[in-house]
Amino acid sequence: MTRRTTAEGTRKDQGSDASFGGVRGLALAAHRLDRNRTLEDVVQAAAGIAVEVLGARGAGVCRIEQDTCRILVVEPPPPDARVRWLSRASYRADDRPALRALIRDRTSWVAHCVTPDGTPTAPGDPEAGDEVEVEMLREIGAVSGMAVPLVVNGAVWGQLIATRAQGRPIFHVDDVARAEVLAALVSGAIARVDLEAQVRHLVADDPLTGLANRRVADTSAEAALESGQETCIVMCDVDGLKRVNDQLGHETGDDLLRSVADVLRRTADALPGATAARIGGDEFCLITAGRRRAEVAEVMAATIAEFPLPHGAAISYGLASTAVAGAVSARQLFRQADMAQYRAKRARARARRAAAPATADPAVTAERVVVAGSAAIVAAQSGIVPRLCALAAAATETLGGSGWAVLMRRPGAPDDEAPAAVARGGGPAEVGAESFTTVVGHGPWVVEVGVSGTAATGEVVDTSLDALVAVAVLGAG
Repeated sequence: MTRRTTAEGTRKDQGSDASFGGVRGLALAAHRLDRNRTLEDVVQAAAGIAVEVLGARGAGVCRIEQDTCRILVVEPPPPDARVRWLSRASYRADDRPALRALIRDRTSWVAHCVTPDGTPTAPGDPEAGDEVEVEMLREIGAVSGMAVPLVVNGAVWGQLIATRAQGRPIFHVDDVARAEVLAALVSGAIARVDLEAQVRHLVADDPLTGLANRRVADTSAEAALESGQETCIVMCDVDGLKRVNDQLGHETGDDLLRSVADVLRRTADALPGATAARIGGDEFCLITAGRRRAEVAEVMAATIAEFPLPHGAAISYGLASTAVAGAVSARQLFRQADMAQYRAKRARARARRAAAPATADPAVTAERVVVAGSAAIVAAQSGIVPRLCALAAAATETLGGSGWAVLMRRPGAPDDEAPAAVARGGGPAEVGAESFTTVVGHGPWVVEVGVSGTAATGEVVDTSLDALVAVAVLGAG
């Protein structure tokens, strides 16, 4: 980092007056900064250290982003209300020439309201420093001010600022040099905690959703159980993710997973101390300690209801608690929550089929199949197979079935040779659930669509499926 040895506005004929300066003070500052592990702790410590090392009335750390300076912390907190308001303000480099030079040239600056003998500076005095900064010093009741850049990873990250009050000497060139050394120590500490945060993010966070990963979830569950407090684990999965991936593409599916993560994050925020994590695929979990089962269930239900998922997807979840399960391991509690989640998922599917209003009228069923099937074909990727798979999945879901398949007859094969499966999807039928498969085709292509035993079917539905298959095949070019 290249800086001028003398900041604009410094006077060479005035001695330094740092109350805790020198090599020893800077060495102690380095040790204090090294003990901090978060950015908030670093900037707080840096402001306090600057007051001591620079003999300042007050000091602060500012963040500079896109030519806008924002004060992060000031020590000690100003007692005057107006000064407190100014210390929370943000300002642009366009309005502060000294800040513009600091960003562009990485140069420190000093400004004074008084001369070395204590008399007020005259307007336009070149040794007083930037006129905008001089006026700001008068507003806050200071006589001398200084700022040095904080350079992190080769770029100006922010600035370290300091002021002195009436009765103290104005900042000298030696004070600027001391401040620049301190700024280098602070910049190094900022770079260190930023790197540590990046490493923690890589190790502990799910890259797609930003939630904690499976490792963190396991550790959180173990810690919650060891605390002796009531521990709850909620296991969740996404109803409709496969349909969204098949019909709208995996990028849309990833967006859906991020929406699920947002719901879990909001739930965790409403339950302080909770950990929200993505286990893998479409599986998520929430872990709480010291929260009653009823409270966790209520917050989960309210958050899911308030923030529904896009594309008709939904969250199925199950809750397990040590208040019910007793003394169990984390693995057992996860398993119990998982079993509760599957029961909830099956109950949701039964309720959806039972509540389907179209089962009483085949014409209404056919209309729903046409609407869903057409949308799936349009949204599918190009090619016959993707279009037929999207259609089969949409029609099966609309008709309340379970599995579906796309098959193809071998060219020149005898009539009694069964077609070969190209793709299959859906899930196994529930035990005790009445269902069947309807078969439609066009040319060598055959589509098997799962149908619930309670769905209203008939010739009008079969005709709609025949037409949709023909559209999917012929429209693929």
